[in-house]
Parts: sequence; structure tokens; C-alpha cells
Amino acid sequence: MTSYLIYSLSLVFLILLTGLYFTRATWASYLPESTSNLIPNIPTSFRALLPSRYRYDPLDTDNTGDFASDAAAGLHSSNFDLSGNIENGDGRGGLDERAKGEIKRVMERRKINFDEARRMVVMERFKKHGVGADGRPRDPKFVSFG
Repeated sequence: MTSYLIYSLSLVFLILLTGLYFTRATWASYLPESTSNLIPNIPTSFRALLPSRYRYDPLDTDNTGDFASDAAAGLHSSNFDLSGNIENGDGRGGLDERAKGEIKRVMERRKINFDEARRMVVMERFKKHGVGADGRPRDPKFVSFG
């Protein structure tokens, strides 16, 4: 009888905590200022315990690059036009730094233009992630309808 009571109470407690966690955006604003700052940080305290593939790493927003500097560096073409971003004053940080580095290395090493280097980098990523040149997964169990 005691184990049944402990099991029932722990199950109710778990359900209550789960409900509070998923509805925290609704009720967290009613907490005093000193405790409301703790609510969003609860999941990040467990971040170090998770394997890296399950961690969320936000994009770097302090990126000093912009689309104008990317265009000046030769990372554009008629197929990949950045002029619209520049003319509209796009406030984003420009192209991905890692991708820019890979494309620049391929352009310098193979003496090819931006479009070809970008195509090669994309195909290399496709191959790494098990995607064929046509964009379809290479998984033999993959089924496509349509």
C-alpha cells in the first residue's frame, strides 16, 4: 500500500512539473522580478550534461561581417546576387563565416570562380550527410511519394 501511494504521488508530481514547465511562458510574468529571471535559465543549467548533438548553440549575432564586405571579397555572382541585400540595408551579419572560409579555400586552391566553388562545397556537404547530387537521400530505406 505504501509503494502504491509513493508511486501515485511521484506520478502526480511529475505531471504537475511537466505542465508547469510547458506553460511557463504564461505564468512566469507573474513571479517577482528576482525569481522570474531564473525561469528561462533552468534548461541551460543542464546543457553541459547533454551530448553536443543535442545542444542548441545560437548563431553568432556579434558577427562583424556584412553583405557588402562579402560582395567586396568576391563571394557573389549573377546566380548568387547580394546586391538586393546591400541595397535594402539588410541588417543581418552576412554570409556564414565557416562557409565563407570553405568557399574561399576552394576558390584559391583550385583557381575557380565563386559559383563553382560554392557548388563543390555544397556537393561535399551533401556527400557528408548522405544526400545524392540530385538532392535525394541516399538511404536505401528512403521512400518518396510524388
